[in-house]
Amino acid sequence: MKAIETHQPVIEEGTTLRERREVIARMVEQRGRVSVAELSRSLGVSEVTIRKDLAALELDHHLIRTRGGAIRRRISRAELAFEVRYNLHRPEKELIGRAAAAMVGDGETVALDSSTTALQVARNLKDRQELTVITNSIRIAAELAGLQGLTVLVPGGRLRSEAFSLVGGWSRSWLRGIHVKRAFVGAVGFTLEHGLTEATEEEAEVKRGLVAAAGEVVAVIDHSKWGKVAFTTFCRPERIGTVISDPRAPAAQVAAAREHGIVVRLVSEPGSDPSRSGGAAR
Repeated sequence: MKAIETHQPVIEEGTTLRERREVIARMVEQRGRVSVAELSRSLGVSEVTIRKDLAALELDHHLIRTRGGAIRRRISRAELAFEVRYNLHRPEKELIGRAAAAMVGDGETVALDSSTTALQVARNLKDRQELTVITNSIRIAAELAGLQGLTVLVPGGRLRSEAFSLVGGWSRSWLRGIHVKRAFVGAVGFTLEHGLTEATEEEAEVKRGLVAAAGEVVAVIDHSKWGKVAFTTFCRPERIGTVISDPRAPAAQVAAAREHGIVVRLVSEPGSDPSRSGGAAR
């Protein structure tokens, strides 16, 4: 079987439906995750056909479908939990990540937390030069590893498998004395009363370190985080410089945040109307 990256069909012409699905099941088992586009190119069939194959294979308990592909059914609970969070409001997160990355110039030092939206920020920083990224996210570190022009610094600590992040006393002490231009942080919730909140104290502890090290704090949160309060606060509202969200953010809360002095940017696809929900972008 040829490698999937060759974009050449890996099955013979005239292969039966059953044989094609067996090939797909083996690919998922070997690789851990596959995309619809990759399978379509490699198997020489349409993406519509691949989606039907994945649906049938999921019913037979061979794999778990995700947005745009599938993952191995025996994937760990931690990986599955991350995959669920990663795909939740993913289009909004991708737009937020792109807008946040546009704030970063060559030669800067920035911090990214372990949120799935920060991962989208990281994916839009790959062309920067002389950029230093500090992160406690294993996923982000792997995403940026080995890229020319980028230096990635990761504090030590205990691996928190639920978020693929490093947490604990080592991370806190390592962040003392560090200075970054901006920290891009996600949150479980955001209100003007409680600021940015997180579900676990150990994750919040690291985020407090990133916030303390930053000249500016940029919250990267989709509309679902507004008005929610999680277990513990890691950033007070007066410390937030900018919130980047999407147009479905609640209009009254967006207006209140702006009255509080926070810059709120609501980003949407080009050609869409950002004023339909949450007010115009700013």
